[in-house]
Amino acid sequence: MPLLIIAAGVCLLLLLIIAFRLNAFIALIIVALGVGVAQGAPVNEVIASITKGVGSTLSTLALILGLGAMLGGLIAESGAAQVITERISSRFGEKYLPWALILTGFIVGIPMFYTVGFVMLIPIIFTIAASSGLPLVYVGIPMVAALSVTHGFLPPHPAPTAIAVVYDADIGKVLLYGLVLAVPTIILAGPVFAKTLRNFKSTPPEHLFEAKRLPPNELPGFDTAVLTALTPVFFMGLGAIGKLQFEEDTIIYNWCSFLGNPVIAMLIAVLIAIYTLGLAQGQKMKSINDTMLTSVKSTAMILLIIAGGGAFKQVLVDSGISEYIVTTFEGTQMSPLVLAWLIAAALRIALGSATVAALTAAGIAAPLIGSTDVNAELLVLATGAGSLTFSQVNDTGFWLFKEYFNLTIGQTFRTWTFMETIVSIVGLVGCLVFDWFV
Repeated sequence: MPLLIIAAGVCLLLLLIIAFRLNAFIALIIVALGVGVAQGAPVNEVIASITKGVGSTLSTLALILGLGAMLGGLIAESGAAQVITERISSRFGEKYLPWALILTGFIVGIPMFYTVGFVMLIPIIFTIAASSGLPLVYVGIPMVAALSVTHGFLPPHPAPTAIAVVYDADIGKVLLYGLVLAVPTIILAGPVFAKTLRNFKSTPPEHLFEAKRLPPNELPGFDTAVLTALTPVFFMGLGAIGKLQFEEDTIIYNWCSFLGNPVIAMLIAVLIAIYTLGLAQGQKMKSINDTMLTSVKSTAMILLIIAGGGAFKQVLVDSGISEYIVTTFEGTQMSPLVLAWLIAAALRIALGSATVAALTAAGIAAPLIGSTDVNAELLVLATGAGSLTFSQVNDTGFWLFKEYFNLTIGQTFRTWTFMETIVSIVGLVGCLVFDWFV
């Protein structure tokens, strides 16, 4: 019966979002209420579970995502993303251009939300394609693949960070494992797949919006831009390595844990960016604060959707459905990593939104933590990988790629959808291989 209730809840979620076009946050809260009541819990207890789920999920995430948005805004407004892209592309040359593009997309993608990074890099893609004479999609796919991988695998992006909180996984280790997994995934979905598109012709739409571009004399230095963008990766990676290498309660372990804490890492990165990309570039604090304020506003709905996913997860736990899921899958031979991937993939195909799919899948798969020997950090990555699979017409990313690259729906399936599915499958395979060693 509990599994039927979950199935009915997911169907209701699909109905509300797809058929009625209801906001994902409101839909998640309605489904959480419905599932709790259907399981027999008193309404007041269900409301208490929802409140608890929202609070526990946002307690850390609000800080991480808010600081992450500020850092991304400073990188975009200062021209740091522009200088990183132009310098790397010019140094690699046409022969190694796809590798330059994935490196650029990776560096820019880590601190920026996907849509912001996409819009920032699109003018660069168009410029490189025009100057090199190479097909637009061939140039764009490697960079977009790198953005997609950072979006699905790496904190401080919303989905992997939120799933890590749901699974109680170490965010620093998620980042460390995700960085290793990202390398083969980006290579296969980027340059390798792009080779099949060498003769794929498309032209940019006329009068396309172009992101803000600064003159050379107003740009920060390349080293400054790269080091500032990668500051959170450095500190979170330091924390994860420190925890693996040193014994608990030692001074160096405690310092690594402190500096590697995602909130502290992001705070340090923002403070550094305020100086290196703001004050050192001649900006006033008012202008810097305005940039950060505008950037944080864009996270409001993302935070609410994540909160809705946390509420749904908590209802599953408090109503006893989680325990039933554990009992049901105790005897199964299926890897928890594969199960989480399948749940996320099914929801992604049905819902479109990778973030909503990942959070809903995490709520369903969370009971596997503790009841099996699955590694929580790898479960985060497997769930994130599943949430990226087979992007199609109900996904805003599908239409964003289609319109900017001026493709037909069929061509978008052949390029964007195929690339996203490669990322998803390679991500799962990588998690299964990783599982042998960690």
